Amino acid sequence: MKFFFNVFIYCFFILFCTKLSANSSPTLHMVLDKGVVVIETFPDKAPKTVQRIVELAESGFYDGLTFHRVIAGFMAQGGDPDGNGTGGSGKNLKAEFNDIKHERGIVSMARANDPDSADSQFFICYDELPFLDGKYTVWGKVTSGMNYIDRIPEGRGQNGQVLSNPTKILTIRVK
Repeated sequence: MKFFFNVFIYCFFILFCTKLSANSSPTLHMVLDKGVVVIETFPDKAPKTVQRIVELAESGFYDGLTFHRVIAGFMAQGGDPDGNGTGGSGKNLKAEFNDIKHERGIVSMARANDPDSADSQFFICYDELPFLDGKYTVWGKVTSGMNYIDRIPEGRGQNGQVLSNPTKILTIRVK
């Protein structure tokens, strides 16, 4: 009888641990030339956005793309295959506004005026930015490597556009 009880406990433990790992938030590792930036995702707050970001990352979509818009004290924006703020993957996402505040290290979707126009572009906040709260889909937070985001050179063009030698995203993958 003790044997069956131990087998039952073991099976329960395995199923419980499998369920926990299945429900855990994907963690992204963004590799820049200076180091690795770790991003915790928030699938409970922006499920469809996180799902799409993970799909794009795992497909290699972000590999070699740049941070094309960088404004000191504000944010660094990347994820545009055209490198100028006009491109995307071709699939707009419905906004998933949530209660997460835009603060240092928060990763949020970039978009045009239409709230449902976010695609593949995202931005990482350098500071607390309450005027963005509830207006952009927050989907993650930098948990390690924010110092590498801080080292991205500021854009010198109109509205923070990076005109030369933009910082490249070597890869983004789920770890």
